[in-house]
Amino acid sequence: MKLLRNICLVGAAVTVMSGCRGDLMDLNPYGSISSETMWTSENLADMGVIGIYSVLRSSNVALDLYKFECFGVSADCRDRDYAITLGNITTSDGLFSGYWQVHYEGISRCNDAIANLPSAPLETSKLNRLMAEAKFMRAFFYYKLNSMYKGVPLYLEPTELDGFTKGRNTEQEVWDQVIADLTDAINTADLPDKYAAGDGNYGRATKGAAYALRGKAYMWMNEWAKAEADFRKVGECGYALFNGDYKALFKEANEQCDEMIFSMQCIGESGYGNSFSFRYGSRVAYGSCWNTYLVNSDFVDSYECADGKPFNWDDYIPGYNEMDPAARSVYFLRDGLTDDEKSKMTSDGADMSKYMDSGNEARILTAYSNRDPRLQKTIITPYSTYLGSVSNTDYTYTLRWPYRGYDTADPYDLKTDTNNRFYYLFRKFVAEGSSEIPNREYSPIDIPIIRYADVLLSLAECLNEQGKTDEAITYVNMVRKRAGVAELNTNAYTQVSGQENMRERIRNERRWEFAGEGVNFFDEMRWQTLHETKFFPGAGLKQIWGDVQYSYSWAGDYLYNWAIPRTEVQMNSNLEQNPGWVD
Repeated sequence: MKLLRNICLVGAAVTVMSGCRGDLMDLNPYGSISSETMWTSENLADMGVIGIYSVLRSSNVALDLYKFECFGVSADCRDRDYAITLGNITTSDGLFSGYWQVHYEGISRCNDAIANLPSAPLETSKLNRLMAEAKFMRAFFYYKLNSMYKGVPLYLEPTELDGFTKGRNTEQEVWDQVIADLTDAINTADLPDKYAAGDGNYGRATKGAAYALRGKAYMWMNEWAKAEADFRKVGECGYALFNGDYKALFKEANEQCDEMIFSMQCIGESGYGNSFSFRYGSRVAYGSCWNTYLVNSDFVDSYECADGKPFNWDDYIPGYNEMDPAARSVYFLRDGLTDDEKSKMTSDGADMSKYMDSGNEARILTAYSNRDPRLQKTIITPYSTYLGSVSNTDYTYTLRWPYRGYDTADPYDLKTDTNNRFYYLFRKFVAEGSSEIPNREYSPIDIPIIRYADVLLSLAECLNEQGKTDEAITYVNMVRKRAGVAELNTNAYTQVSGQENMRERIRNERRWEFAGEGVNFFDEMRWQTLHETKFFPGAGLKQIWGDVQYSYSWAGDYLYNWAIPRTEVQMNSNLEQNPGWVD
């Protein structure tokens, strides 16, 4: 059984932290065993370490990685409730305080384990493994903090309430600690390279995961050669690309394949699944979901053709790009509109002189056919089908505009929570039919945090940054071949012209490969490209044809270094705020 099933069994019986500040963590799920007694038996020591992994299931760690999609390039939040995209975020925003607090909660649990495990009645081999796991997890939490805040206080021992008074360590000092912890884990002989699918310890840290995370830390430090060496080690630990369909990679049957290096463990029970399907899914997804997070229309346009040619609307509909967005909505209308529908579309600004009563759907479908196959496997595009479920009965729906209704009868239009607007929808992680998940709010599909495609594309980036562009092409092509898109340097469209061209190709490859997984925002922050890729002129939540529903606003480059939460600065006068932020 998965590690998560062990979390369920111990669940919630433990307090794994000594003297934690009241606002740093919710003690409710762990409130019956004190730190003093936590490490007095092997069973309790197991519980204490499992309690560290349970932090992955917290907001701002892995539970709601979909939230970070709308901060990056691939998605938007229709609720318009994230100040970071609207340009008016302040140091008191809950995004900053929540992210800070939950990662320090994880660190505190790690520190408690590292300090007390040596006194627990454990065999040496198990003690070594659990210590390595605790150090891996501490490195993971500090990695996440340092990526956003660029220098945070280092606490390496259990700390009482009145001890949280340190000033910030430098960004380099925090990276050094991350590297030290991961190096200790890697050098632990009793930490396995990986766990096989079905192993009861699956989901725990492994040597392969430690190499991958250390490589990613080195990338933040621009230590390209060291990162390269670590990424090469991951494959030696037994990890590899999933040898199958890209879409199937994100199904429960393949959640423990060799590609998954580190993931948030999920089972279909309340409190232990994921809500990606709920947040991405439509009203005809199992359980009637909300499609709160929508695919960004400009991002969809970035997907190449299958032969690697850049997509251009004018190649399919001449003059499309120069049209007013409302006018070009005509191309997305369903066949056989009624007179009333035509009148409504005209009043909405559609250029109905270009409408075809028969063939309108076929015309727009050509713009989505013969594209990078990951597009259709990640995103529900106009006039593509989706297997949904209503009242536990499965139906095949089609995304059409305008919507006409009838969940359980022809024409089986795909109903959304936004039927008055026409948006792209996520397909990845969304339940198909009624058999994949037991409840819309707790899907059993594990959420990948690090997978082998990430390692390969990171390795390619490291090679390219060292000027080894030709070698980098090999690793990008491994990912492109699995995706079913033309490999680099195989035709006129895919010719790599140099290091800078390759750099952009690698970045785009990551954007397409990891869409919907909560990865790309952190990439853009490391590359410091978010201003150009998310906040370019005209950017915002748009309908499919480009009609802006609300716009984004870039507050300034100081966003690349997140604000130290105002509450933390107020409680600890030794904390210095990042430049550009005003408390």
